[in-house]
Amino acid sequence: MKFILGSGSPRRLELLAQIGVTPDAIRAPDIDEDPLRTELPRPYCNRMAAEKVSAVPADSDDIVLCADTTVALGRRILGKPSDRAEAEAFLRLMSGRRHKVITAIAVKRGETLWQRDVQSTVRMKALSETEINAYLATSDWQGKAGGYGIQGPAAAFIPWISGSYTAIVGLPLTETANLLVAAGYPLHGEAP
Repeated sequence: MKFILGSGSPRRLELLAQIGVTPDAIRAPDIDEDPLRTELPRPYCNRMAAEKVSAVPADSDDIVLCADTTVALGRRILGKPSDRAEAEAFLRLMSGRRHKVITAIAVKRGETLWQRDVQSTVRMKALSETEINAYLATSDWQGKAGGYGIQGPAAAFIPWISGSYTAIVGLPLTETANLLVAAGYPLHGEAP
């Protein structure tokens, strides 16, 4: 049995390390992450996690973990910005408002799939032009849903959250640990 992380995210690797989990392999799947027409954020996020875990090559006894994090403003999905202008537009949309961060996780072993999602609410303070431009100049927005990461410089913009901090970063640890144990991963020194 090997444990495969189906993600190239350094944040997910760091979060797994917090619970003593080190992947035997990292295989980031390459899938189409475009939302379907009229697809809502939570179903989209769950579909992405399931499609990612299905796309990772693994032996029948391997455990594969994939996740997807989506920022939602109402029914609108704010994915990873394609450029600085889109990141700026996302920040302006979220400025002074609450939004949802949804992280869906999928764990597969053989033909069995376990899934869970965690939805958190985040309030972003009203941002000034100076704050927006300074943040965009850091390039921290690149590759992050909604164009920001709560664990980086944008932490200064977030006065309040309700939910799971680790889910907002990209991997809800309690739910991940539970799914790994369900799949037979020897967490906390348990025998497989």
